[in-house]
Amino acid sequence: MWQPASERLQHFQNMLKTKLNVLTLRKDPLPTVIFHEPEAIELCSTTPLMKTRVQCGYKVIYLGKVTISGTHFLSGCTESAVVGLWDMKRSSTSLGNSVIPSNALLEIRPFQVRLHHLDERGEASVAMDTFQVARIAYCTADHDISPNVFAWIYRQINDDLTFQMDCHAVECESKLVAKKLAHSMMEAFKKTFHSMRSDGRINKSSSSDEFPEDATTPDDG
Repeated sequence: MWQPASERLQHFQNMLKTKLNVLTLRKDPLPTVIFHEPEAIELCSTTPLMKTRVQCGYKVIYLGKVTISGTHFLSGCTESAVVGLWDMKRSSTSLGNSVIPSNALLEIRPFQVRLHHLDERGEASVAMDTFQVARIAYCTADHDISPNVFAWIYRQINDDLTFQMDCHAVECESKLVAKKLAHSMMEAFKKTFHSMRSDGRINKSSSSDEFPEDATTPDDG
């Protein structure tokens, strides 16, 4: 059936108006998440910020360790062990498990000494040995083989609860650094000893026998 143009236009306008009304009625409200503060969105980042840990200590060459006999140590008690480790360093045919020289970072603090083993470039730490200060029986920076060598005797507890005395040695950049390490070790021992005694972990009546004040000494001659 033919309709005038005006009627067709009116019909089209009514249909369009109806469609717009339907779309308006069905429109959902905007989600509130888009109105969150930018700071809140940044805090939800899945990429954590990694803080670079600055290592402290002195760069040394770890010469290795040697098990020694005895429980009471006097001046010169580390000399033979250091000579053996020094000879192993100079030899190109080192076969021992723990006597291969390697770059390291020696960090001395109260209660604990840390030996960070570094990579071939002497930068990144690839492993770490820890030593309890209370088990260090002696240290010295006085060696005839080289004044740059610093050594300490450590009471190592084995899995079967037996113990052995190991002499560890490092080669420092200079004689002065070796002396500094010896004095740092002595200060760390004193602080550890006094802290343990004040906390009651060491009996005052027997402390002089178990942890003598001069058990760890720079022994700098």
